[in-house]
Amino acid sequence: MAAKQHTLPQGFQTTGVTCGIKDSGLPDLSLFTSDTPATSVGVFTQNQVVGAPVIVSRGRVPSPSVRGIIINSGNANACTGEQGLTDAQRMTAILAEQFTCDESDVLVCSTGVIGHFLPMPVIENGIRDAFKQLGKSSEDLTKAAKSIMTTDTVEKISSKQIEIDGTLITVTGVAKGAAMIAPNMATMLSVIMTDCQLETSLADSMLKQAVNQSFNCISVEGHTSTSDTVLLMANGATGQGCASEQLQQALQSALNEVCSDLAQQIIRDAEGAEHFVRVEVSGLENEDDARRIAKVVCESPLVKTAVTGNDPNWGRIVSAAGYAGVPFQEQDLSLRLNDVVIYEWGSPTSFDESALSKSMATGEIKIQLEFRLGNEKMTYWTCDLTSEYIRLNADYTT
Repeated sequence: MAAKQHTLPQGFQTTGVTCGIKDSGLPDLSLFTSDTPATSVGVFTQNQVVGAPVIVSRGRVPSPSVRGIIINSGNANACTGEQGLTDAQRMTAILAEQFTCDESDVLVCSTGVIGHFLPMPVIENGIRDAFKQLGKSSEDLTKAAKSIMTTDTVEKISSKQIEIDGTLITVTGVAKGAAMIAPNMATMLSVIMTDCQLETSLADSMLKQAVNQSFNCISVEGHTSTSDTVLLMANGATGQGCASEQLQQALQSALNEVCSDLAQQIIRDAEGAEHFVRVEVSGLENEDDARRIAKVVCESPLVKTAVTGNDPNWGRIVSAAGYAGVPFQEQDLSLRLNDVVIYEWGSPTSFDESALSKSMATGEIKIQLEFRLGNEKMTYWTCDLTSEYIRLNADYTT
């Protein structure tokens, strides 16, 4: 089957190369660049321990004039002190030299093992080499997406095109992530690009809304990373802006769709995962309560291992909801698993456990927790917890 073709927005170029960070020899450095200065905003990890690239990039956005983003994989440049900051800044300076722009107009991300200094000579050569290979094709985008991978097994790319006042607008994003994934983001990186024209304040609010409904709604094991970053670049290459609320909503919808698609691709590629789990929580008084319950259910080891075994052990799900810190009575809750009602307003129901287990074995799981306390709802995505996940993370550095 031919690889899916993705479209870069106008005025963007990307590439990915092997510069020598990874012992495996796999691609490990990517560039995402705009032919003209681009409005850029970002959302970053909420961990108190952050990588040096997070410090550098977080200090440079929002910005109206970013030209490029460098991402290296195989080394997170986290917990590396002043040397790590110097190295991250040096990476941006090298790319800025190629553009002849200010280094503050370049952003940087790193992902990989924590606590190791970057091999700067090979990275510096890699940035210069990558700049010469920048291109606008789907293949160039795929190279960039592959080069930011660590334990990912597949590249993650999503594109959406919409028409605004007769102009075709493209929103395209890439992401990486397979573990150390938790709500409020985790070991995941994403770059979103659009050729629409946006002011920094609008771009900032739009990105935060999209992230809140996507990357902040996924969990593999609940561990928030030092490095997670989502960056948006809008270069206005089409000359089309969002002059009305209706046009803003159209672009917001496209941005939400791309981010949601990328977030779900991360969960489907989670380390060792055999099941993709959709958790829908509805009928709560407020969004925070819905989020809290969804998060706890997603991160429960007992729920996740029951899913691994195709075991419709609904008591684990109900009890997880009960310790989420949201007040409710048992009779306020019903539960469906793969559209089968197994717990209804505080009481168990009769169902065919064997048939339900077989439906779980397809690898697609839908958990629906319905309350009758309000109108707020929330959807999260997670995966099961397998012995392969444990093996991968037990041997990660040794």
